[in-house]
Order: sequence, then C-alpha cells, then structure tokens
Amino acid sequence: MICANISFSNKVLILIGMTVLVTTGVFMAGPIPESGLYHDFADKRPLLGLPYCLNVISNIPFIAVGIIGLMMIGKSSAPGLLLLIYTVLFAGVLLTGVGSAWYHIDPDNNTLVYDRIPMTVVFMSLLSAVLSEFINLKLGGILLAPLVLIGVTSVLWWHYTELRGEGDLRLYVLVQYYPMLLIPLILWLFPSRDAGKGGPYLLWVVIWYVIAKAFDIFDRVIYTFTGFISGHTLKHLAAAAATFYLVRLFQSKHLSYGTI
Repeated sequence: MICANISFSNKVLILIGMTVLVTTGVFMAGPIPESGLYHDFADKRPLLGLPYCLNVISNIPFIAVGIIGLMMIGKSSAPGLLLLIYTVLFAGVLLTGVGSAWYHIDPDNNTLVYDRIPMTVVFMSLLSAVLSEFINLKLGGILLAPLVLIGVTSVLWWHYTELRGEGDLRLYVLVQYYPMLLIPLILWLFPSRDAGKGGPYLLWVVIWYVIAKAFDIFDRVIYTFTGFISGHTLKHLAAAAATFYLVRLFQSKHLSYGTI
C-alpha cells in the first residue's frame, strides 16, 4: 500500500495540511446564512396532538442507540480516557434524539440550537475517538474538550449571527462535514492501528451519513412520491443507523463478541 511508505510524521502532516487547507477554503467564502426555507419540512402532519409527528418520533432510535452505548461503557475494560470519549459520544447521540425531537415540535432558529448542539458533540467526540483508536490515545483524549468546545461554539456563533441578521454557518459546516472527510483519510493512512477491527464500521458510519444527507435534500420529492413518509424522516432513520455502527465499533474493539 502507498500509505505504508509514508512515515508517521508525514502522515500527521498530511492531516494537518488537509485541515488547514479545508478550513482556509471554507473561511475564504463569505458568511453562510441559514436558508429561510430550512424549517419548511414536507411532512407537517400532526398525530394525537403531536405536531410534525413522524419527524418527532423518528428520533427515538437515537435515544435507544445512546442508551445502549452508555450501557456498554460499564462492561468494558478499555482505558479510562477512551471510555470518557465514548461516554461523551453516546451521551451526544442520546441528546441528539431529545434535542431533535424538541426542535421538530416547534421548528425555528431558536429550537434548532437544541438540535444542533448535541450533534456537534457527536461529530467532535467521534473525531476524538477515531484519533484515539487509530493514531494515539493521548492525542484523542487531549483534543476531546477543545473539539467539543469548537463544536458547541459553532452553533452558538451561528445563532448569535442570525440574531444580528448576519447569519454565518461556516464554522458549523466545518464541524458537521469535515470529520466525515477526515475519517476515511485517517483509516487509509493508519491501517495498522485498526488490526482488522473497527474500520469497516466507521466506513458504514460515513456511508449512512451520506445517505441521510441525500434523504434530507430530497425531503419533499420523497414525500410527494410516497405520500406517507418524507425524506427528512428517513434522514433521521439513516442517521440513527450511522450511530448504531458506532455501537458496533465500540463492541468490536472493546467488548467480548456478542456483548451489548
């Protein structure tokens, strides 16, 4: 493999260079405001008094996956630092379900904050976990708090700028999308750290995330075609499938086979 001929220090430099390049490119663009149509979901049907019912209840799988993940933490003998990272990750998944459900009951920019903050915790703690698993445990642990802080700040900054009429999603865009670009690169550059475990599950995380974004883009098209389920509802289910592969990742590397 080509990456086998690249020294460890050069691999790290590639990751740093990629990060600087992507970050510079995003911030060279002008501020990105939230679309005025963002909250206009195709499926607005209430059920039993619950507004946007399917978009709300389709968040239940996130809560279930988060609980399963947190339950596994206590059954693992992995290093404490790694368990802390995964605890933050699975707690973020659980809170994503709660925050997204809360947002979809009354979707606007204010409730969207409670949806997006837990998601950034998931994105950033996932990146911390990947750095710990495939590059260096201490590195991932050291970066956990700064990464999560950057994620939360990206949402608060977006909301602050929206209130000023100068919405700016650039940092949030980086937080949401860049880890999905960086993870496959890390797997390619540091294959020996995987030892046949974890890598395929992480790739499935990325694949399901891409599928989820595609469902979201075609929210109204899918709802018009099916007449009973929207792309945004399917987005939630696909994204929850992605988080389930995080459970499988943890299980494959830090629990006995078959333990959940």
